[in-house]
Amino acid sequence: MWSAGPARRVPDGGRPAALRLGFHLTPGLRVGLYGGSFNPAHEGHAHVAETARRRLRLDRVIWLVSPQNPLKSAHETQSLEARMSGARALATGPGMIVSDAETRLGSAYTIDTVRALKRRFPGVKFVWIMGADSLAGFHRWRGWTQIMREVPVAVVSRPWISLRSRFSPAALRFARSRRTSRSALTLADARPPAWTFLFGRFNFQSSTALRARQAAQTCR
Repeated sequence: MWSAGPARRVPDGGRPAALRLGFHLTPGLRVGLYGGSFNPAHEGHAHVAETARRRLRLDRVIWLVSPQNPLKSAHETQSLEARMSGARALATGPGMIVSDAETRLGSAYTIDTVRALKRRFPGVKFVWIMGADSLAGFHRWRGWTQIMREVPVAVVSRPWISLRSRFSPAALRFARSRRTSRSALTLADARPPAWTFLFGRFNFQSSTALRARQAAQTCR
């Protein structure tokens, strides 16, 4: 029930675009990886990124705009350029970086992205960032148990789903690896599997609601 299939290892060598990711990270930096479709990006995304940056005391937060989420319909997804532009308009805080690294690496799955960035930037302390809505469906991601064992994970509370997500298959499977929110400042230094749930004020914006509103306006 909790398997989304094995994650194969994919090489990133030999791909010219993979040599130019658009950012450089030095050993010792504490870096949050915040992946998603951002279709479209909204204030809720910015809230998750900023909460993680502040609570985990991260030096950088990289918004990894996915080329196409394997779990979502392609015909409902805006172009990469449009989603990148929307993310840049919101990722204006200190240390925020918007990147198409997954496209450059040719990576379709988070597990491949995480492994490629760890190889590229040894010594960088990576943390995977997600909203509680992502944790609820995390067990559907390819190689999700491997992701948990590759990097620490920070989950930021989101409206309506925060309680249910804390009883999701992923949360139950790794219950013994959960750390209190009070220890968030040391999460980047933790040996995975290690994850924490960050409580805070809710931001009620969602991409689903925004797309529905845009569709309704188009039909008028």
